[in-house]
Formats: sequence, C-alpha cells, structure tokens
Amino acid sequence: MIDGFSKKYSLYKLVYCESCNDVNAAIKSEKMLKKWNRIWKIELIEKINPNWNDLYENGFPLLRQ
Repeated sequence: MIDGFSKKYSLYKLVYCESCNDVNAAIKSEKMLKKWNRIWKIELIEKINPNWNDLYENGFPLLRQ
C-alpha cells in the first residue's frame, strides 16, 4: 500500500514481534536486532514461531502467552 521497506522487498508476512511497555525499550531492542546477522534472526523466529505463521493474520497469538 505504501512505498517502503516491505514493498521494496516484497514482504507479506509478520513472523516475529515483541511487546514493550516503554518506547525507549522498543527502540533499543529494534536497534539491537538490526545489528544481528541473518542466522541469529532466523533462530530467534524459529524459537517462537517454528512454522513461520503469519502473526498478523492470526491476531498476534504469540503476544498473548
């Protein structure tokens, strides 16, 4: 819908997300993850979402644990 990262790289699934109570903690976490290599990111996703289910389509079930 909007030009940006997701459209440029044809991303269509949300497979990982975190919940934070503080915007500064969320920004810090996002910056940390951006520095990780791809293998570490894949391992993180597969630890909590091994089937790579679309969290948006399923109403973010992993956040309700």
